[in-house]
Amino acid sequence: MSKKGKTFIISGPSGVGKSTVLKALLEQRKNVYFSVSATTRPPRPGELDGVHYHFMDVESFRKWIAMEQFLEYAEYVGNFYGTPKRYVDEAMEQGKDVILDIEVQGAIQVTSKRPETVRIFIAPPSWEELERRLKARGTDSQEKIQKRLLRAKVEFQTAHTYDYFVINDTVENAVRELDAIMTAEHCKPKERMEIINGS
Repeated sequence: MSKKGKTFIISGPSGVGKSTVLKALLEQRKNVYFSVSATTRPPRPGELDGVHYHFMDVESFRKWIAMEQFLEYAEYVGNFYGTPKRYVDEAMEQGKDVILDIEVQGAIQVTSKRPETVRIFIAPPSWEELERRLKARGTDSQEKIQKRLLRAKVEFQTAHTYDYFVINDTVENAVRELDAIMTAEHCKPKERMEIINGS
């Protein structure tokens, strides 16, 4: 019997360093599929369909919503974004673990459909450090940084509903903890006993 993959949701505030941590994790764990979102926004220069996003027109996206083809979706600034079920399910059937990098609202949508999904919240070591990282990116005005910090504190209120809580003090530590969580999730008795019983 081939082992089926699991789905892991990674959430955390903007500027916490999720992209850096996930890039390092994916280099370390080979049998992992990083879920690519679908969007109705036009591609930016250098973006490839199926790599950065699955680019769709609004009509197709709405059809997919009606057919319940998304694990979660949302509308931001006039564009739709969503997680297609198909690619997630295909990867899991191939025995790959799937990582969804999604916000708190999306995580609620996914777990209402699939309660077995493992949720991991990534937090900064302190609010001061989060503010420092946001400033260091050099992409946002002071006003926008304050808005992001306010939103981060709202997201933080939901962290206790997650299965795991990882503090990104260093990338190495955060990757080590995420790797340990993913390994531990495959050591549950039910899954291990099925392997032995060959059912």
